[in-house]
Amino acid sequence: MYLTFNFDVYLIRRNYMKYVKTMFLSIAVLLMAVLFIGCPSPTGGDSGGGGGGGANPSSPTVLSTIPVNLASNVSIGGNITATFSEAMKPTTINDTTFTLTQGATPILAVVTYAGNTATLNPNSDLAISTTYTATITTGAQDLAENPLAAEKTWTFTTGSSSAAGPAPVNLGTAGDFVILGKSAIGTTGATVITGDIGVSPAAASYMTGFGLIMDASNTFSTSSLITGKAYAADYTPPTPAKMTTAISDMETAYTDAAGRVTPDFTELGAGNISGMTLVPGLYKWGTGLLIATDITLNGGPNDTWIFQIAGDLTISSSAKVLLSGGALPKNIVWQTFGVASLGTTAHIEGIVLAQTAISLSTGATVNGRLLAQTAVTLDASTVTKPAP
Repeated sequence: MYLTFNFDVYLIRRNYMKYVKTMFLSIAVLLMAVLFIGCPSPTGGDSGGGGGGGANPSSPTVLSTIPVNLASNVSIGGNITATFSEAMKPTTINDTTFTLTQGATPILAVVTYAGNTATLNPNSDLAISTTYTATITTGAQDLAENPLAAEKTWTFTTGSSSAAGPAPVNLGTAGDFVILGKSAIGTTGATVITGDIGVSPAAASYMTGFGLIMDASNTFSTSSLITGKAYAADYTPPTPAKMTTAISDMETAYTDAAGRVTPDFTELGAGNISGMTLVPGLYKWGTGLLIATDITLNGGPNDTWIFQIAGDLTISSSAKVLLSGGALPKNIVWQTFGVASLGTTAHIEGIVLAQTAISLSTGATVNGRLLAQTAVTLDASTVTKPAP
């Protein structure tokens, strides 16, 4: 009797434990089902086939545009660009998927694509004081043919004149020279210079490496490395006065460029603008400026740029300053308190106004002017005066 009672208790306990385990298992299965039903499918829609869901997480997006949305005083001669989050299928970036309109009127333009950036280049200058709308449709696809996550639209307004950027810097007679220095101009290797060079108050002996040949007038000299003339403070008058005025004008131009206020951009890139595209404007840094990879200045032929640099200007080897949209080097000023240095085969466009030295490494090239308040050194470099 006692054994039978204990066995019955055992059976009851065992069945109860089986019941509890079954209940827990059922609850767990139910919870998993609820979680599964509530989760979105990998394509962004609901697994139950409803109409909800967001964009495909693998779809590309537009990271940045030039001009930015709601920008004002935009150059009438510049291009419109959009940079994507990933590489795009080039055939889907065209004048159908990337458009510019003024109201309901389409603007005829050429669309190109390179390096994750689409560029829309209008066939003619835009109208002044006019609002435009740029659009990139979801017809733009990445390399896996995922469409743009959402249509991208932004607007901007052009300036009230045919030029954007700060007022030009007046070089005075310093603009007669492609290279100007106060203490020295020196070169090694097969340097090629197009334009006049000069030193003052330094004497002609501080122009080294050129193999200068004095002209019969004793007012200038020539060199096989220079398509132009070389001037120095100790040449026959009127050259000394010419050089004194040119140096004074250079210093005045430097002070003008350095003294411009209300910059459009301050500390852009924390002093590293590598890879950027820059619109016309006044840029200011309280430190040095580094260009480690190519940058582009995008604007029209009347637009201007002034770069105020409190430290050194450094352009790394092979890095280049490029121009687009018709921008001209005569309208670009690099005002630097420190040393301006170009690495091997580096390239710059514009006028360098340096408080201290300018140094070009082997194969570096300049389309502009080098105006230094100390010395300019070259190494098998090419310096070409800009078009007027």
